[in-house]
Amino acid sequence: MTAIAGLDVGTTGVKAIALSAEGEVLATASRGYPLATPRPGWAEQDPEDWWGAAEVALAEVSEGRDIAGIGLSGQMHGLVVLDSTDRVIRPAILWNDQRTAVECREIEERLGLDRLIGLTGNRALPGFTAPKLLWLRRHEPESYARIARVLLPKDYVRLRLTGERATDASDASGTLLLDVGRRAWSDDVLDALELPRAWLPPVLESPEPAGASGTVSHAIPVAAGAGDQPAAAVGVGVDRPGPLSVVLGTSGVVLAALPAYAHEPQARVHSFCHAVPEMWQAMGVMLSAAGSLQWFRDALAPAVPFEQLVAEAAAWPPGVDGLTFLPYLQGERTPHADPDARGAFVGLELRHDRGALVRAVLEGVAFGLRDSFDLVRLLGAAPTVARVSGGGARSRLWCQIVASVLGVPLERTESEEGSAFGAALLGGVAGGVFADVHDAVARCVRVSETIEPDPATQPLYEDLHHRYQALYPALAI
Repeated sequence: MTAIAGLDVGTTGVKAIALSAEGEVLATASRGYPLATPRPGWAEQDPEDWWGAAEVALAEVSEGRDIAGIGLSGQMHGLVVLDSTDRVIRPAILWNDQRTAVECREIEERLGLDRLIGLTGNRALPGFTAPKLLWLRRHEPESYARIARVLLPKDYVRLRLTGERATDASDASGTLLLDVGRRAWSDDVLDALELPRAWLPPVLESPEPAGASGTVSHAIPVAAGAGDQPAAAVGVGVDRPGPLSVVLGTSGVVLAALPAYAHEPQARVHSFCHAVPEMWQAMGVMLSAAGSLQWFRDALAPAVPFEQLVAEAAAWPPGVDGLTFLPYLQGERTPHADPDARGAFVGLELRHDRGALVRAVLEGVAFGLRDSFDLVRLLGAAPTVARVSGGGARSRLWCQIVASVLGVPLERTESEEGSAFGAALLGGVAGGVFADVHDAVARCVRVSETIEPDPATQPLYEDLHHRYQALYPALAI
């Protein structure tokens, strides 16, 4: 049986998947690796750990199968610096590293904020790749002087797998070095930041072949791949304008496909190239979505199953009699680019019990997603349905709340394999199994359930969302 494989290089581990040409999951494998935090606010990993885990996981899902193509996805923004022999110079600095506040201000001053947003679709945020390079230049000049190549995490795995240096437009969008409208490295940004273009790999479209794997008996095309969120969007069928991707993972994501490049004037949402050629995306990100419920459980209800907590929340009416939760537990990105934003419960009464607090968490996260939803609509998206994924999507109550807050039906898909599933579809295009990404989605992505908004609660949630929005400026530190 012909199969396709996807490999997702995540923050906590690698996940590999093998699919049939009809989208049936044939095998999965995962391998974890450590995260180093050598100083407060720092986050680093050894790229060799990614490759070691990827090699084992990919071999496990490939064993005994005729793999026609491999696709890659991975954590975005991470900085991998290599010397002239392609050896890693220092540990990779990850997307969640917060050390570059000074460099972000420097970038916006050098280019001017409006010009930067116009070119890259984004403002300078600490997680992005470009400020990490400026930080290295300032703080580790000996490492900086050795740089000959710059890669993103999944692209380092590609280098080890195929010997090829390449990236794709969606992942490159998160570097702050790409002219997102032109889908090419920006000479304007590189010149302003005094960074050599020769360090950067070619930019391809996500389903294009970018090397071949020599680890098996015949050469297998390896797709350029995509960043984790664009790949996840492909994996739930957001390959065109119309459907929306809503991710209820540790962080929360609202992603809409756009037919042309557009950016929000204040860059409150990210504008990136999509994993679909000639398509762009608008993406809002909240930093603590299902992570908010995880925090609540760990801090206040250790070892209590999530299902029990959600059942307790279901006993309370919508709006929880005036109790509101702000999910800013790690600062926030969308719509407030504020690392100092903080979470809160507002409106507590003696009668509020644990279930009331949980319900407020579920609703507060939904309101945060609504903020992103409204912003992507301002860029021209007109979603009629949302495809929901992530760990929080397993809760029907939470999906019902989100559907009612957003005002569109939520669809769950048969596969819950996320970015690895989307990566496999891209690999299938590179390997000739599918004609293009749209063909891959049509053949492999299937809806398992549709959850409609509750018309009885929508007016209430509309009012409560306005209350929610008023609390951030009122409580700002």
